[in-house]
Amino acid sequence: MARRVLRFCSLGSGSAGNALVVEARNGLCTTRILVDNGFGWRALNQRLHRAGLTCASLDAIIVTHEHGDHSGGVHGVLRQTDLLVYASAGTAAAAGFKRAARWRPLQAGVTTDLGGLAIHPVAVPHDAAEPLQFVFDDGDRRLGLLTDTGMPTPSIASALSGVAALILECNHDEDLLAQSCYPPFLRQRIAGDHGHLSNRQAAQLLHAIDRRHLRQIVAAHLSRENNRPELAQAALAKAVGGDPEDIAVADQDRGSGWLDV
Repeated sequence: MARRVLRFCSLGSGSAGNALVVEARNGLCTTRILVDNGFGWRALNQRLHRAGLTCASLDAIIVTHEHGDHSGGVHGVLRQTDLLVYASAGTAAAAGFKRAARWRPLQAGVTTDLGGLAIHPVAVPHDAAEPLQFVFDDGDRRLGLLTDTGMPTPSIASALSGVAALILECNHDEDLLAQSCYPPFLRQRIAGDHGHLSNRQAAQLLHAIDRRHLRQIVAAHLSRENNRPELAQAALAKAVGGDPEDIAVADQDRGSGWLDV
């Protein structure tokens, strides 16, 4: 029997644009899903090329929510390809996907099968219409994705328990955000219950989940102004009793490269 392979590659992660490729291989069958696209058509293709891919090698697009850094480049992909786009009804309405015949609905708690992947949508608190994050399952291993989330919740911790790899938002260091030049309303939005996870909150969530199968942790969606990679790495490493150098970081320009689950 052919060995199953589950891997992922961040094409870029941060407020200037986000995109992630999740790939499952089982013998001759390969499924590749683009999760979000906050980049223009040319930039997306450049980033895909860097990962050894093209848009023609993708099977579908999944969108977490309608904010421009996650969905701003999706319509461009739909114009240039025949890919289906999967998103919640709220996200589809807010982003204009409901007008596209190629939109397919996702719902929190309802699994969708795409080729060799089972997609488990997870509801999260964020200031968007109907935001979702995901657990991807190839039948052997599970990959968790959690960004753009205002606070840890028991339901999120339950959904992420048992994953073998986790892409986890570490948007800001709380002290750096409090001292930043951002206007008060923006600082309050980011730090609020429907904003973004701080390093401390990400570590709190990581400590709370079942980590018996967890082998790969990636800090993601770091603010360039209000965080530092070494601060995020230190916070997550402390939560698992590990070494900061073992925590990978997906950055805005280079993404993460391919990582196995």
